[in-house]
Amino acid sequence: MTKDELSKLQIYIISVLVSSAILATTDLLFSNAFAVDNNWYVGEGVTKDMYVKYRMSHFDTNNGREFIMTIYFKEQDDQGNWIAPVFVEDQGKVFNGTFLLSPLDLTALGTSQIPPEMGKYRSAYANSLQWLAAFVPKPGQSLNAGSWGKIASIGGSEIKPSGNQELNIPAFPDPVDTVRVEYYKGIASNTYLLNEFPYPVMAKTYVDVTTGSAPIQFQYILVETGKGQPAIPEASIVEVTPPLKQRTDRGDYYVSLDWNPPTITTGNETTFTVEIADKDQFPVTQASYDFMIMGSNNTILLDLKNQLAREGTKDHSITFDQPGIVTVKIQVNSVKGVTTGIFTELVEFVVPVK
Repeated sequence: MTKDELSKLQIYIISVLVSSAILATTDLLFSNAFAVDNNWYVGEGVTKDMYVKYRMSHFDTNNGREFIMTIYFKEQDDQGNWIAPVFVEDQGKVFNGTFLLSPLDLTALGTSQIPPEMGKYRSAYANSLQWLAAFVPKPGQSLNAGSWGKIASIGGSEIKPSGNQELNIPAFPDPVDTVRVEYYKGIASNTYLLNEFPYPVMAKTYVDVTTGSAPIQFQYILVETGKGQPAIPEASIVEVTPPLKQRTDRGDYYVSLDWNPPTITTGNETTFTVEIADKDQFPVTQASYDFMIMGSNNTILLDLKNQLAREGTKDHSITFDQPGIVTVKIQVNSVKGVTTGIFTELVEFVVPVK
C-alpha cells in the first residue's frame, strides 16, 4: 500500500469513528428525552419556575361557586419543599398567599403562609387537585394498573385507570392524550391525567349520596401553564351573565337568580327573578324566603322578608342610583310549610351595576 493510499484509509477510518460517535450521542440524547415511565404520582414532572392555572369549584367552598387558582413553583427550600406563591380569583376579588408544598405529594403544609381568608381555598386544593395523592404517592403507580385502591365507601368501585382519552384542554394548543381514572358509585367520577404533568388536567367528581341526584363534589380544568412568574391577577369589576345558580349551605336547595335587562344600569328599573329548586333541582312549591340587596358599603338597598313563591319562582324590581358591586342575598325559610329549622339555607350572588 502506498503512502497516499494509507493516508486515505486513515481519513476514512476517522470519519467512520466520528460518525458512529455522533450517532451514538444522538441516540443517547433521544433515549433520555423520551425516557418516560408509565408511572404517575401527584407532583411528577414539576420543575422550578413552572406555574399552573386552574378553573375549579368544590362542593364545600363558597357553595360550589367557581374560582380560579394559580400556583407558581418558585423555588425549593433546604428541605426540598416547594415555595409556591398562590393567587385565587373569585368574583372579581384576588386573594394571595404562599403554599409550602411537600416534595412527596404536593401537600400544602401547615406552615404555609396564607391569610385566614385563603383557608377555604387551601382546603379546596387538598380535596380536589391534590386528592389523588392518597392513592398514588411517590413513586406512583402504573397507568395500566388494574386498581389504585378503594375509597372507604360501601358499594363503590375501585379507583383505577380506565383507558386513554383525547381531550381539548385550554392550556394546550392541540388535543392531548390523557389517561382517564374512574371511580363509580351510581355515577362515574372521572379524573384525567397527562403523564409527566404534576396535577391532573381535568376532573369531574360527584358527592356520595344514597338517594336523589348526586351533586358535583369538585371539578376543574387546566386553563394555562408555562415557565416564569405568571402575571399577578388584579381585582376587577366582576362580569357576570345571568342566570346564576348556587346551592344553599346544606345542599338541600338550589337557588337561581335571573334579571332583566341583562346589563344593569343606574336609573333604569331591573327585575330580578328568583327560582328555588330542591336538591335534585326540581322546582319546589310554596317556598318562603327573604330577599335582600346590599350595596358595596354594606348599606341595605332592599330588604324583603318572608316572600312567597307559590310555584317556586317570583319577581322583584328595583332601580339603582349608584354604580358598583351589589350583593343579592336569598335565604330559604320554609318549603310547603316545613321550616329549615336551625339551619341557614342562604345563597349570595355578586352582581355589577353600571
